[in-house]
Amino acid sequence: MILLSCNNEGEVREEVQESTPTIKQTTFGQMPDGRSITQYTLANANDLAVKIINYGGIITSIAAPDKEGNMEDIVLGFESLAPYLDEHPYFGAMIGRYGNRIAKGKFELEGETYNLVTNNMGNHLHGGEKGFDKVVWEAEVVEDTIPVLRLSYLSPHMEEGYPGNLEVTIDCSLNNADELKLTYRATTDRPTIVNLTNHSYFNLAGGGRAPILDHQLMLNADRFLPVDSTLIPTGELRTVEGTPFDFREPTRIGLRIEADNRQLQYGGGYDHCWVINGEPGRLRLAARVHEPESGRVLELETTEPGLQFYSGNFLDGSIVGRDSVTYDYRHGLCLEPEHFPDSPNRPDFPSVVLQPGEKYETVTVYRFLVEE
Repeated sequence: MILLSCNNEGEVREEVQESTPTIKQTTFGQMPDGRSITQYTLANANDLAVKIINYGGIITSIAAPDKEGNMEDIVLGFESLAPYLDEHPYFGAMIGRYGNRIAKGKFELEGETYNLVTNNMGNHLHGGEKGFDKVVWEAEVVEDTIPVLRLSYLSPHMEEGYPGNLEVTIDCSLNNADELKLTYRATTDRPTIVNLTNHSYFNLAGGGRAPILDHQLMLNADRFLPVDSTLIPTGELRTVEGTPFDFREPTRIGLRIEADNRQLQYGGGYDHCWVINGEPGRLRLAARVHEPESGRVLELETTEPGLQFYSGNFLDGSIVGRDSVTYDYRHGLCLEPEHFPDSPNRPDFPSVVLQPGEKYETVTVYRFLVEE
């Protein structure tokens, strides 16, 4: 924003004042029961724009510049509500109560066994048949130093088999440093488990028209979690040294994805959790992705102990997204900050138990950059 002012001599001068980030609302569609769904556009002074709807808390769009200043969408998604109501692989959604997998859909908590739906190779995945990705969230814009989109949802006791009434809020904000911050909070009235994350599919080349294999990925992790044939962790925290899972230095995703490695065979590529270096609970760099052609860079910081990297191995060209683009094999990548998969059944993993009187809180920051 340019302001005109006068000095003591009466001379007019220009002053550049940075615009405050904004959040605007538009109608995105209607649920079958008539409820209206709203899309919130978080925009900053640099014209970066993030669009989020209150159905599933879905990030439908992130428009970011390339090194020439051209704006393009860098997440996979749809232009209208209807495709989000159909089956899709969690594009952009908020995931809960439990992100990732729980073995055989069972866990024990304080002497009681809880049975969850098994919706993925005999295991429970991403909260069940109607996880947080399929509910309508309450939404409000909270005025602070910068505006915050606050999504709220009360998950009732035994919804999808989980104990406790869980009150969840997710604060979403975009600042002028091109940082999208997601703060997840939850409280419960009885012992339960919780593991919240976001499931956006990124393609920094823009549009999702090409594979992500030429993206350069760095993961700040010395260890990863090997899995069995159903993608449940074995319990081992294995060093990445000498394996295709070593991304401690920026590495082209496609370099070793077809290596003769049983773990890659199980996942059909990368679909594993890495143990992020540093102290869980403290915000620290977890990943950096650079797409050389566009110059776009994504840095991800999180307080979580783990990060699931998924290379889009189950995208098969059956989904047509924004701008009539076909989302084909490995045309998007996911970086999901989280606690480890199957933690409720692994007492040696960081705990995902939330007790009454406690507060669950995690933070993830996505930073969008450009480099030549």
